Amino acid sequence: MIRAVTAAAATASMAFMAVMAFMAACTSGGAYVAPAPMPTQAIAHAPLACDAPFVSVPPVLDGRFDGDPAWAEAPWSGDFVDIEGSARPAPRFRTRMKMCWDESFLYVLADLQEPDLWATLTRHDEIVFRDHDIEVFIDPDGDTREYYEIEVNAFGTVFDLYLHTPYRAGGPADHAWNAVGMRQGIDLRGTLNDPRDRDDGWSIELAIPWSCLQPMGRPGTGAKHQAVALPPRAGDAWRINFSRVEWMLEVRDGTYAKVPGRPEDNWTWTPQWEINMHVPQHWGTVRFTKEQP
Repeated sequence: MIRAVTAAAATASMAFMAVMAFMAACTSGGAYVAPAPMPTQAIAHAPLACDAPFVSVPPVLDGRFDGDPAWAEAPWSGDFVDIEGSARPAPRFRTRMKMCWDESFLYVLADLQEPDLWATLTRHDEIVFRDHDIEVFIDPDGDTREYYEIEVNAFGTVFDLYLHTPYRAGGPADHAWNAVGMRQGIDLRGTLNDPRDRDDGWSIELAIPWSCLQPMGRPGTGAKHQAVALPPRAGDAWRINFSRVEWMLEVRDGTYAKVPGRPEDNWTWTPQWEINMHVPQHWGTVRFTKEQP
């Protein structure tokens, strides 16, 4: 997801200089330096953290999490907030998530309050954030490079991509990466694309294989730097964040349409402090836990 802030010329100049400095370091053989965050709001707290417990029996991937023993021990996150933090208006609808894992998969559950279930995109790797969606960003070793992004809408359409480095460090984004073997289950609590009623929401479960979280060699060099155990070991911690994209809709000729001129809302588990998900320094920490037998 590319999120650009409409910023003053000074901010744009800072971004340009940061990219130029990074490129100069690369061409001179210098070590990778993570691009500095450029917050538009005061950073009020450190990134959030949560635990993902190990499960011996995996979740049933039907989107219906109530009564599923696999989710019983996994804690819910707090409600998502605006991407820029609590200085901005609170989200109009509730979003929360939880995670668990086993030797084969990272399991993700997101629950979204939604009065207008809506989706339009149906082909893999379409730009899914043009619909309402839920997104997960994963940086296994937390070094801000070689990370993964997965977006899904209420149809279950997936946009998955891989970033060699953040966009401010030149990227690039590689759409050839696929979350091969990923499975999902969605529960729609209402009627999709029907504005004649009010809906309750939707929930989605993802099973992301550890085997797909393999870095792609950097163009031109083939370099790879990711250094983590797959699957993780109990006690390991990864940098992860979630984003929900929500559009303001109206009804035209009996169908949903975006309100003209209204940008999307971006709601996240832990704030980015700017309208840019590609600042991994501000992603949360997920600790992989496992009870001793």
